[in-house]
Amino acid sequence: MNSSTSSHVPDGLIVSKLPGHVAIIMDGNGRWAEKRLMNRIKGHEAGAETVRTIVKTSREIGISVLTLYAFSTENWQRPKIEVSTLMSLLKKFLDSEEKDMVENNIRLNAIGQIENLPENVLKSLKHAIGTTRNNDGMVLNLALSYGGRAEIVNMVKTIAGKAINGIIIPDLITPEMVSEHLYTTGLPDPDLLIRTSGEMRISNFLLWQIAYTEIYITDTLWPDFGKDEFIKILIDFQHRERRFGNVG
Repeated sequence: MNSSTSSHVPDGLIVSKLPGHVAIIMDGNGRWAEKRLMNRIKGHEAGAETVRTIVKTSREIGISVLTLYAFSTENWQRPKIEVSTLMSLLKKFLDSEEKDMVENNIRLNAIGQIENLPENVLKSLKHAIGTTRNNDGMVLNLALSYGGRAEIVNMVKTIAGKAINGIIIPDLITPEMVSEHLYTTGLPDPDLLIRTSGEMRISNFLLWQIAYTEIYITDTLWPDFGKDEFIKILIDFQHRERRFGNVG
C-alpha cells in the first residue's frame, strides 16, 4: 500500500453497484511455487505481495469491507516449518503495513481463534488493531485461525449459556441474534466471495454469512491474482441479479 487515500474508480465500475463487502479465499500459493520448482514458502511470500495489491485496490475504489481468509483452523496441521513461515509473514505484514493502514484510513479487524496465534504475532495483531481502531475508510478483516464450524459452535455455546441464565428466551432467538453472536458481529454479510486457484469449495469459510453471497471462482493462483482481474470480477458482480430467494 502507499499513502494515497484518493478514490479512483476504474472504467466499467459503477460506484453505486460496488459490493460493500468482498471476501476472498486466497488459494494457490503452494501450487504457484511448485509450478516454478520453488519451495512452497516462496509462494507464500509472493502471495503476501498480492494481499498488498488487493488491499490497496479495494481502498482506492471504495470497498467498505475486505475479508481475507489468511489462516484456517485446519492450516495448523500443515508442516511445522510452513506454519512457522506463515506466522512470520503475517507478523511482517502487520508490522510493515500498520503505518500505511493508518495513513489510508483502514481499520484492521480479525476474526477466528486468534488466541491460538503465537504470542509475538498476537501482540503485533492487537497493536495494529488498536492503532487503527478509529479509522473509518475501510475495514480490513483478517480471518486467522478461523473455521466456520468452530465459529458456529462458539455462537451456540454463547447463546445457550445466556438462555440457561435467563438472559435469552429460546423461542425469541432470531437470525439477527445469531449474527450478533458470530465473530463478524457489526459487519455486513459478504456481497461477493472470490476463490482463487479453481477449487470448487468454500473450505469452512463464513458458513452462516455467505447464505446469499454471490460466488466467483477463478483458476488464477493467488500470487498471480492482480488488480485487473479483481476489477473484472467486480464488473461481473455488477451484472448479476441478486434475488435473495425472491423472483426477479
